[in-house]
Parts: sequence; C-alpha cells; structure tokens
Amino acid sequence: MTTSKLTLYNGACRILGERRIASLTEDRPARRYLDDAWDDGVVDAALEQGFWNFATRAIQATASTTVTPDFGHRYAFEKPDDYIKTAAVCTDEFFQNTLHQYEDEKHYWFADYDVLYIKYISNSASYGNDLANWPSSFQKLVQAMLADDVKELITGNDGKYDRIKKALKDARIDARSKDAMNQPTKFAPAGSWVSARMTSRVNNDG
Repeated sequence: MTTSKLTLYNGACRILGERRIASLTEDRPARRYLDDAWDDGVVDAALEQGFWNFATRAIQATASTTVTPDFGHRYAFEKPDDYIKTAAVCTDEFFQNTLHQYEDEKHYWFADYDVLYIKYISNSASYGNDLANWPSSFQKLVQAMLADDVKELITGNDGKYDRIKKALKDARIDARSKDAMNQPTKFAPAGSWVSARMTSRVNNDG
C-alpha cells in the first residue's frame, strides 16, 4: 500500500480505537485534530528520534563568505533549510576522518577547516518528507506519535493512555533497530596491542 497522509491518519485511528477517516476533507473532529498535529511538526519530531538512513543527506559544505566568527574556530558553515540534526562531520568525502573539534550551534557549524563533508537528517521532500521512502517501521512510529499527540482530545479516556504510550514506545524501538540493520558493518580501529602484534608478525615473516 502506498504511504499517504490518510493511511498514516488511519493508522493513528486504529491505535486510538477510532473509526477510519474516509478522506482528508471529512468534516470530523478526529481529522481536524490530526491535521493540527501534522501541521505542528510531528514528522520533524519523528525525524529527530533517530539517524534514519532514508532521511540522511550528505553534502560538501564550504565556509561562509559573509559570516566570520569573532573568536574560536575560524570558519562558519550555514546549515541548510532542510536541516533537522547532525549525523556526521568529516574532513574527507568518504566520511572516514571524523571531525570532533567543531561547534554545532543554532544556524551554523564552526570549524577550522574551510571545507567540510557533512551528513545530516533532512526533512526535504526528497529525503525525510518523501513518504514513499518511509519504511513500514517509521510509518508505524509516525502513526503512534500522531495518536499520542491527540489522545486526550479524541479519546477523553485515561484507560487508553497506557496502551497508546506502549504502542509509541514499541514503534520507536522497532524503527530504530530496523534502521540500524540497514547500515553497513563498521569495525572498530585496531588497538595498540593488536597493531603491535601485527607489526611483529609482518617483521618476522619478512
């Protein structure tokens, strides 16, 4: 099934124990409350919950020519309009050399390199807000967040709150774990003891 705002709303209705919404123009309180939650940034809030592969954007960033830091790091980098949160800041295009000495402030990154390679979570229509790219686990997370956001307005029933909270918790854990499985395997760098043994072996074999 193609993901749409309507399917997400109806997923939230299932969690709430509400009947389905027929259309996004249906004159009904549940639809209006869900519209308010959607317009209030529920998708951005869901994107902030993890480092989602489908929402991760990589850019080559060059230092701003109009902003010069007054002190500290020498260069400023303007954050893109679709920025949600930083995933990685590196000094090489292959994202192997992670930069640890930088500042992440409201609208800028600050560093001592004039070119950075940055991965960030994006809410662009081609990344985080492209519903067609959402895995089912992330859809479930958004549905649960919608339900949690409007539960008091729609249900008016404290007895349902624990079930809705559990649905949200389970959806968050499931989405994060499945997204992590889609990332390439990463190996920790060899420690000094391992490096020393390998060097010794190479020398002895030589």
